[in-house]
Amino acid sequence: MNIGLKRVRQIKYRASLLYNLRMAIAFLGTAFIPYFLNFQIATIPLTLGVVAAGLSDIDDRFTVRIMNLAYTYLGFFIAASAIQLLFPYPIIFAISLLFACICWVLLGSLGRRYATISYGCLVVSVYSMLGVHLFDTWYIQPSLLVIGAIWYGILSTISYLIFPIQPVQEKLALSYSSLGNFLFAKANLFDVDMTDESYKQSWIDLSLENSKLIQLFNEMKISLLTRLKGDRGRKSTRRSLQYYFVAQDIHERADSSHIDYQVLVEYFKHSDIIFRFQRILSLQGKACKDLSDSIRHRTKYEHNIRFKQAFENLNLSLKQLRQDYPNDPMWVNALHSLYKNLKSIDSQLINLETEQAINIGTSQQESLLLKDDDLKGFSDIVLRIKQNFTPESVLFRHAIRIGIVLFFAYIFIQTTHITYGFWILLTALFVSQPNFNATKRRLRLRIIGTLMGVIVGFGILYFIPSTEGQLTLLVISGILFFELRSKQYAQATAFITILALINFNLDGGFGYSAALPRLLDTMIGCFFAWLGVTFIFPDWKFRRLPRNIKKAFQAQCDYLNEVVKQYHHGKSNSLDYRFTRRAAHNSDAELASVISTLATEPFYNASKKTQSFDLLCLNHTLLSYIAALGAHREKIEDPDILKLLDQALSDITGVLLHDEMPDLTVSNVLQNIRERLSQDDANDQLAIVILQQLSLMFGILGQLRTLKQSLSYEQDDSSAFASL
Repeated sequence: MNIGLKRVRQIKYRASLLYNLRMAIAFLGTAFIPYFLNFQIATIPLTLGVVAAGLSDIDDRFTVRIMNLAYTYLGFFIAASAIQLLFPYPIIFAISLLFACICWVLLGSLGRRYATISYGCLVVSVYSMLGVHLFDTWYIQPSLLVIGAIWYGILSTISYLIFPIQPVQEKLALSYSSLGNFLFAKANLFDVDMTDESYKQSWIDLSLENSKLIQLFNEMKISLLTRLKGDRGRKSTRRSLQYYFVAQDIHERADSSHIDYQVLVEYFKHSDIIFRFQRILSLQGKACKDLSDSIRHRTKYEHNIRFKQAFENLNLSLKQLRQDYPNDPMWVNALHSLYKNLKSIDSQLINLETEQAINIGTSQQESLLLKDDDLKGFSDIVLRIKQNFTPESVLFRHAIRIGIVLFFAYIFIQTTHITYGFWILLTALFVSQPNFNATKRRLRLRIIGTLMGVIVGFGILYFIPSTEGQLTLLVISGILFFELRSKQYAQATAFITILALINFNLDGGFGYSAALPRLLDTMIGCFFAWLGVTFIFPDWKFRRLPRNIKKAFQAQCDYLNEVVKQYHHGKSNSLDYRFTRRAAHNSDAELASVISTLATEPFYNASKKTQSFDLLCLNHTLLSYIAALGAHREKIEDPDILKLLDQALSDITGVLLHDEMPDLTVSNVLQNIRERLSQDDANDQLAIVILQQLSLMFGILGQLRTLKQSLSYEQDDSSAFASL
């Protein structure tokens, strides 16, 4: 009985199952209610309204959710009505289409909410073109599209009211799962059998895992922020907030590096010490995975009992190491600092609930704040639009590109009178992405998915001729489309193609005749999208690489500056510190995203690609060195150490941002501190950590400076595609 209840409870909190149940009810309503009312043709706009609303769904607190839904319905009706009213006038329609696309995309500059709604309005616009012939009266199709959206909105709101914290819990679970992957990637750096090439690949893998984790942290922050605005007293929200801060703290400690791991592994290749560190990191990665499962299923997290013995044995190995290397304290001190970091992570995992109860006190309210990126008023709206109304803005370039692509696609349709031609516009809209690599990937998957959908759709129409059977498969196809759209794009495209063919079969039995045009129009739409991303404001990643490098280096220097301040004034997890730390990781993640796509882009020198990946590894290495300083930060009184930190900050900033050579005085200070600490005084352990971290930073500055200079110029051989 208890096992059964436990399984029911776990199913109850499965986010994907609840989401699929909501989509099933939505599509059942749009498919079978018109059937029972003998108004089957209404299934088409009602279903498309549900699809558009599902694509525009935004997780937010209740009051803002209602406002978002109102904006969405108004936008859908305006977009669909404009299509109906202007469709008979091709010239006016084409010009309106161009400017409407640009305006809808630029609306996204106001924030995530408006970007999502405006994208839904673009989708509704093209859906309206597909069904403009269905009804004689202009307002019937827009009304049915909005009714379908309202039907989905009702179900979505009911789901929110029953499980208000469930989306936050799901993002939190994903964050801890990704944190586990990050720890596994970190453990790979302690592989004693790795070569130079595999070591470099391990750093690249770690950077990419870090990029995924930072993206989840950002999404988690948005979900928490909107909940905190609505109910600051809800215990579940505060609990999630504490879990979020603990995850960030674990990430900072796990990302910190106290020594060059490649040299370390080679030095202790035949010692058990490396295996023990790797083992604990792997165990902590598994612990984060277990914690993710406990969050998702609302079960109590049980800390692995093997940690206690593992840390005891590691501590004994460190003591033995200190005896074996009495004249070489640098290695032992670095490993001891890493041991303390891992122990801190272990303590966070063990005492997560206890620390939550302590930190949620009213005296800690300031430290629980999150940076709010929402609009602050009309002046902020004007400012954001101005910031994006320039060719330097990725959003502006994408808006112009989408507008022109749809404009010329429409002209092509009008000129050729191609059958079901507005699928070309729909394909071009869905496939077009801000950069070449993402668009190229979607082109291939879209064509494959459409081909699969046409083949399966033919079989469905032939073997299941009954309306009831086809409506049932329409519901299943809609559910699977939403389940797979962010995971398997080709399969999702196949299911939305099946849904479209069934819809056309409901419109007078034209499913068979629409299948091949669907495939042809998809290929033509992909071709238009390819032309757009290649020749209209081409957004090659390598063109933005110098800007991303500069941004990443600036964020690193800002992060180091905040850490140095806290060595002067004392440790604080203030909003400024957390914001600066997050900005550094965001810029590192953005750099990783840019560089990881270079291998697929044409017009980029192969040697530059190698240099780019070298810079990616070194940039994340520098970030990990700064994170180690941050993990150990506390107020110190030693004037020599403080002087060293200030001088190092100045020199590192000069090298990274201004291509200056380091001041010779820092070398002198480093030498003096080394001599003073050569006695291995136990009272100077923190000073030893600081010295080691600064030495590591200065050890890679020259390489970073050289790589930055090599990569920070425009290539003449790629300038042919710089403009329209």
